[in-house]
Amino acid sequence: MDDTPHHWFSREILVHERALMRFLRRVWPDPSEIDDLCQETYVRVYEAGLKERPAAPQAFLFATARHLMADRVRRGKIVSIELKSDLDSLNVLIDEASPEARLSARQDLWRLGKVFERLSPISQDVVWMRKVENLSQREVARRLGLTTKSVQNRIARGIRIMQEAYYGSQALNESAGESHFGSESEHG
Repeated sequence: MDDTPHHWFSREILVHERALMRFLRRVWPDPSEIDDLCQETYVRVYEAGLKERPAAPQAFLFATARHLMADRVRRGKIVSIELKSDLDSLNVLIDEASPEARLSARQDLWRLGKVFERLSPISQDVVWMRKVENLSQREVARRLGLTTKSVQNRIARGIRIMQEAYYGSQALNESAGESHFGSESEHG
């Protein structure tokens, strides 16, 4: 059995190309970037395989693709919360996450939780029901006794505030007193 990097890559990685492409098409919002994402994933996997072959090649392939997309999301600064949650939910494709990856994920979740806590209670409810429970605007409005326009405005404002804080236009400073978050209006 030939175990050159080329043959290893063909045997262990390229056999998953269809699954990788389906995965990228399902998750990444810009179809014009799918081929580039795939190729860059392959380059990263091949280069890593030159140094050390991963124990679980398929899991490593999908983890590499996920990390590449996460890098692009971070560089882009503004991204829909749906894409962020889609990327986060893809951990099921990774057989074994490194301790560093688990720590990074916990830190991201902690940071996002801190940002979320700074929204007003009603905005927390609205964002949670729409983005986590996936309820319609109409259902959220009915449950909270708001107008659908108020729900729509609170979603837009809440997501914008979270993105600004999470992606850097405002520093998270726990010791700071009143902030942009505290000034969020309770009126919809």
